[in-house]
Amino acid sequence: MHGAYEGIHRQRQVDIAKQLFAAMGIDRYDKERRHDWVMRGFRQFDAPVSIVVTYDKDLDPGASIAHFDLGAVTYGLVLAAWTRGLGAVINGQGIMQSPVVREHAQIPDDQVIMTCVAMGYPEDDFAANDVKSVRRETDEIVTFVGFDEDA
Repeated sequence: MHGAYEGIHRQRQVDIAKQLFAAMGIDRYDKERRHDWVMRGFRQFDAPVSIVVTYDKDLDPGASIAHFDLGAVTYGLVLAAWTRGLGAVINGQGIMQSPVVREHAQIPDDQVIMTCVAMGYPEDDFAANDVKSVRRETDEIVTFVGFDEDA
């Protein structure tokens, strides 16, 4: 929906891709293995379950809080899955071909596809699991107002 990332967001996308490919031993010029990784994302990382998260088209445009609500529900779903021994990954790549997803999942046109959750039993020894994205420090993005630092 948003188009290509630009600026720092594109750089973060490139950086995490470099980390993933390095962890999996995929050379930068190995187009076949890189393409296979991208296709695996489209296939929900070959998970046996794919949950397609949608909302009613009547809630568009962004005047509603549907996006926030779905984020909270999806987060809760993923946490619940992990506490029960299931792996769950929120995967926006899985909906990049929304018409295909819509057709195969039989999602009606009055629903907007928001994201997918790939779910199954995790492969604990899969090299990509050890990759951690670089995050900004909390104090760079959050301002706490009304909290006494001495308390």
